[in-house]
Amino acid sequence: MAGGTNRRVLLARRPEGEPLPSDFRLVEEPVPTPGPGQVLLRTLWLSLDPYMRGRMSAGPSYVEPVGIGEVMGGGTVAEVVASENPDLPTGTIVAAYGGWQTHALSDGRGLRRLDPAAAPPSTALGVLGMPGMTAYTGLLTIGAPKPGETLVVAAAAGPVGSLVGQIGKIKGCRVVGIAGGAAKCRFLTDELGFDAAIDHRSADMASLLAAACPDGIDVYFENVGGAVWQAVFPLLNDFARIPVCGLVAHYNDTAVPDGPDRLPGLMRAVLTKRLTLRGFIVTDFAAQAADFRRDVGGWLREGRVKYREDVVEGLENAPEAFIGLLKGRNFGKLLVKVA
Repeated sequence: MAGGTNRRVLLARRPEGEPLPSDFRLVEEPVPTPGPGQVLLRTLWLSLDPYMRGRMSAGPSYVEPVGIGEVMGGGTVAEVVASENPDLPTGTIVAAYGGWQTHALSDGRGLRRLDPAAAPPSTALGVLGMPGMTAYTGLLTIGAPKPGETLVVAAAAGPVGSLVGQIGKIKGCRVVGIAGGAAKCRFLTDELGFDAAIDHRSADMASLLAAACPDGIDVYFENVGGAVWQAVFPLLNDFARIPVCGLVAHYNDTAVPDGPDRLPGLMRAVLTKRLTLRGFIVTDFAAQAADFRRDVGGWLREGRVKYREDVVEGLENAPEAFIGLLKGRNFGKLLVKVA
C-alpha cells in the first residue's frame, strides 16, 4: 500500500498522578510498506484498558514500560490491507496488538484470524478477548466458585467484572456486584441477572454491602482496591478466595495513602481465616484459551452471557477516553472506533 498517513499516539511524558492530555502526542507519519513475509494492518478497533496506566510508568511491572516517544501499546482488531505473506491475504480480519495507531506492520506472529460471521469483530477485544479470558480464568481457576456460595465482584459493570458475575450465576452462585452509579447498578440486576448491586459512591456502601451478603463472602474478585476492599474485607468467610485482577483505585497514587498500617490485620486474617489471596495476569493461564473461547462463545450464542460496549469515535479521542476510563466514566468495554 503506497502513500497515505499513519496517525499514531505516542507517550510524550510519564504521568505524575492522573494522566493528562499533554502526556500524549498525536503525530502523522507515512504509512509503512510491508517487506517480505509482512502484512500491513489497518486498525478498525482499539481497546482501552486500565493496565495501560501501569505501562506509562517506569516502575517495575510484569511488562516493560512504554518508552517516551514510543507508540502507546494496545490490543486491536485490524484488516490486512497489503500483504507479502501468503497465509494472510488482503481482507483478512485479525486480532492483533497494533497499538494506538491507524496502521501497523506485522510478520504474522501473534495475529489471530477472526470470523465476522461468528461474532462482531469488536468482541475479540472484550467478551471474547483479553478481558473475557481474564474473567473466565481468574474466577474459575483462583476463585473456584461453588453452587450456593456468595460471589462479590468489584467494577462489576466493566468488561471483566460483568462477565465474572455472569459466570458466577452460571455456576450457581449468589452474585453481588459493586459499580459506580444507579444506571450501572440497574444494568447489573435488570439485564445481567445479578442478585444485588451496590453503588460504591453511596456514603453507606459498607453497610449496604453487608446487608446484601448476610452469609458473608466466599469469593471476591478484586478489580479496584481502596474503599471497596475495605468494605469487603470484614465480610470474608473462612477459606474465601480472592483473585486480584486489578487495583484501579491506586493506579494514579504518587505516595502511600494516609492512615493506619493495615498490613498486620490483613496477614492475621489470611492466617486465621485461611484466605487465598492471589494476584494474576491473564497470560498465566494461556493454556486455557481454547476452553475459554469454547465456553464463553457457547454461552454468548445461547444468550446466557451478555455484553455492553462503550464506543468512542476517532483515534484522536483515545487519550481523553483513557483518562475517563481511570475515573470510571465508561459504561461497558471501552473501544475506540479507528476506521
